[in-house]
Amino acid sequence: MTRHPVARSLGTTALSLTLVLAGAGLVSADTTTGDISPEQMAAMRAAFGLSESGVDDLFEAQEEATETEAELREDLGADFGGAFFDVDTLDLTVQVTDPSASDAVRDAGAVPEVVDNGEAELAAGVEALDAVDEVPATVHGWYADTVRDAVVIEAAPGHEAEARALAERAGVEADTVVEESVGTPTTYADIVGGNPYYFQQDGGWYVCSVGFGVVGGYVTAGHCGDEGSDTWLDVPGTQQIGTVAGSSFPTSDSAWVEVTGSSTVPTAEVNDYEGGTVTVTGSTEAPVGASVCRSGQTTGWHCGVIEAKDQTVRYAGNLVVYGLTRTSACAEGGDSGGSWLAGTEAQGVTSGGSGNCTFGGTTFFQPLNPILDEWDLTLLTG
Repeated sequence: MTRHPVARSLGTTALSLTLVLAGAGLVSADTTTGDISPEQMAAMRAAFGLSESGVDDLFEAQEEATETEAELREDLGADFGGAFFDVDTLDLTVQVTDPSASDAVRDAGAVPEVVDNGEAELAAGVEALDAVDEVPATVHGWYADTVRDAVVIEAAPGHEAEARALAERAGVEADTVVEESVGTPTTYADIVGGNPYYFQQDGGWYVCSVGFGVVGGYVTAGHCGDEGSDTWLDVPGTQQIGTVAGSSFPTSDSAWVEVTGSSTVPTAEVNDYEGGTVTVTGSTEAPVGASVCRSGQTTGWHCGVIEAKDQTVRYAGNLVVYGLTRTSACAEGGDSGGSWLAGTEAQGVTSGGSGNCTFGGTTFFQPLNPILDEWDLTLLTG
């Protein structure tokens, strides 16, 4: 985790948060282009080369795919092997481990694919890798790739042998895929000018982004402050937001801040940093392949797709985080803790990644629902 002290004047724009109790809770609603801000629309169009009607079609197909995946996961039971959505064709592919289950997939309107492993076997491979001690620093992480039906291990360029030796030690099968990592992943807690919230650690000031409003506070990334530390609207700390009531990092990268006083109160809104907001309608988890957009105080809106779930990431300093979601959207320092949305459905908070928004990269987010469950929090929705 890389942090830098505040070395220049930082903007002190307050986080304008208003408590909206009506509609609080986990509520799902259909997303249309009328529900999102012009900035989110522009980011979606730029990321996927779509017209406004094309974005509307994508949202509709993606939400239908989410419902279909959930239904088939329950109906197929052990025969369910995984699923992924294609943002170009708008098709949902559902994998099965028994060919006889293919008809049920077709009947549900999805594309069947028979696979050898399936998500249960891939998850077992990830767990086996998680259990290995003394992983070399040249191995940057691993995840279950649903699309390829394989476990992927990422390693620094020229260190494929170490990754394959790790797979052998873990007892993971030979169809494991080894890929070069763009760079060593780092968490996004770097100091930049601007808002939205600040905290102190080891005598220095740092900045992160608010994730989502919950009853009594907001969620964010765990590496953005230890439990018991204070969060502020400004530097050098003249207006306090609240206190970190729970924080977990590494292992997971989740935290929530309990707001103190009445000067700041949480809402169901996500700041688009262009003068507008997006109203959160729920936290239904989107499938692999679905489009997602993230908001952070450093780089604003950027969009991409969900590439994999339940990834283990080994950040610099041998800080290991489990259960992250891998995406193709970019992010930079100070975006940590920020919001991830599939349409208007909350997905998670920014953890870290590699690359940047100049040449692109990979960004990981901590899924939201486990954060809500861990501290019994209620997401604010509108």
